[in-house]
Amino acid sequence: MEQVLTIDEARARLEQARARGLELGLVPTMGFLHDGHLSLMTAARRECGYVMATIFVNPLQFAPAEDLDAYPRDPERDAEQCADAGVDLLFVPSLEEMYPAPVLTEVSVAELAAPLEGRTRPTHFAGVATVVAKLFNIAGPCRAYFGEKDWQQLQVIRRMAGDLSFPVAVVGCPIVRADDGLALSSRNAYLDAEHRRAATALSRSLAAGIAAVAGGADDPGTVARIVASVIEAEPLAELDYAEVVDGPTLGPVTRIGDGARILVAARVGPARLIDNASVRGDPGLPA
Repeated sequence: MEQVLTIDEARARLEQARARGLELGLVPTMGFLHDGHLSLMTAARRECGYVMATIFVNPLQFAPAEDLDAYPRDPERDAEQCADAGVDLLFVPSLEEMYPAPVLTEVSVAELAAPLEGRTRPTHFAGVATVVAKLFNIAGPCRAYFGEKDWQQLQVIRRMAGDLSFPVAVVGCPIVRADDGLALSSRNAYLDAEHRRAATALSRSLAAGIAAVAGGADDPGTVARIVASVIEAEPLAELDYAEVVDGPTLGPVTRIGDGARILVAARVGPARLIDNASVRGDPGLPA
């Protein structure tokens, strides 16, 4: 694996790979890697001839009161994990390399960014879409891999890539979970043992919603209340939202069908966590 720090270096290596006839797989991350990230790299390695991972903690997607400075970092371990996962090129730009001047251009995917996370973090997805658009422009034609844990983010990026005609195929990869069902996240590092146990309320709530649908419930409000009640019953968890929406559009549904998805967010101790699942099931969730 080769590691580069500048946009020009990254582009030069990618052009060399394309000249050899290799399809590019791109895996954008903010680092502090876990098995969820590595599953994206494994998928890219399996499907593409050349894999570039990126590590950049993007300040544009953090509000002033959020955890930018405290966001966990371990660059040496990250590089080792990328190499072990078969990454060919690791792009680790500095803040100055990515944003040499104040950023005046913003990418907004308004309707998809406004609900759910957008109500709590109204500037978040503009920051995500802007940095991902920049990475897509740096990478050029590629397959880009994102985890389904950040379901709303995945839909925002898919729509952005289509609307702006990026030559990028956006690939969603399944959520990776711990044995107890908790979705893997870099922010899980904030949890002590007690809060880590409490955090399973999110995955347990999804399992309860899926069970309700399997039992015949088809009213989204009823299922959302069942999901919410599980998180609300956990004293260390503070519910933000529990909603059943149409998966691709994130819009409301009047009756639950195959494309519906349950999305939840809650604060558990120092961490704000999100999770989601298809109403038809998720093999990693507790029974």
